[in-house]
Amino acid sequence: MPMKQPRAGKSRLRGAVDEREHPALVLALARDTLAAATAAGVRRVVVVAADPAAVSGLRRPGVEIVAERGPAGLNSALRHGEELLREHDPGAVVGAIQADLPALRPEELAAALAEAAGRRLFAADAEGTGTTLLLSAAGEPLAPRFGPGSALAHAASGAVPLRLAAPSLRRDVDTPADLEEARELGVGEHTRALLCAQEVA
Repeated sequence: MPMKQPRAGKSRLRGAVDEREHPALVLALARDTLAAATAAGVRRVVVVAADPAAVSGLRRPGVEIVAERGPAGLNSALRHGEELLREHDPGAVVGAIQADLPALRPEELAAALAEAAGRRLFAADAEGTGTTLLLSAAGEPLAPRFGPGSALAHAASGAVPLRLAAPSLRRDVDTPADLEEARELGVGEHTRALLCAQEVA
């Protein structure tokens, strides 16, 4: 899971909460994503961070935090995480998940992993253009192609699209409108607590 510096991340989401709380919102989205991933049975999660100290609070059982290495950028960070995971288990399925899925249900992620069944698979976002989850085939390269139009890029590179509806897996949060849609699905405890505190304030 890649993580920018929280103060700089999710720029299109600014205004959803008080500006002073923007970094806390970025971290809350990530905490809820990680909680769902570990509850879904993912054995090991590596957070590849631009600023590990700024996201140290994301550490939990099954989650480790490492610094970016090499060229900056999302795909480079994901390849670094993949290398670390392959060191211990070369034949495993490796996945890349976005850090902004606060409504993610563990059972939907587990169902997506089951549907993949060892194949390289991606989940398009709710708009159908981006990617929220990319899974490698067992022992094969992840080959991330995140960025504008990533769903099409992943399909063109041989990944199969997820057929499962999985609305909580597809609802990433880039804008205040996305956040409202995630709230309707039901966000996790960290995002919910922060948003409730904002409403009270």
